[in-house]
Amino acid sequence: MELPEVTKQVEVPEATYHRWRAQHGGVKADDVKRLKKLETENARLKRIVADQTLHFSALEEISKGNW
Repeated sequence: MELPEVTKQVEVPEATYHRWRAQHGGVKADDVKRLKKLETENARLKRIVADQTLHFSALEEISKGNW
């Protein structure tokens, strides 16, 4: 099958296919899984840092007596 036929069959625009291919063309399936895990862990760590920063700011305000 030709590319336009395949993209139409799976209901994905051809431009999306080309963008995906440019970003992930040489990546293996194991690397994609690892990348997803790392992205999930990174998001979790960012939430933890944000939460800790918020707690620290609250403690600073309380210690100043501005509550």
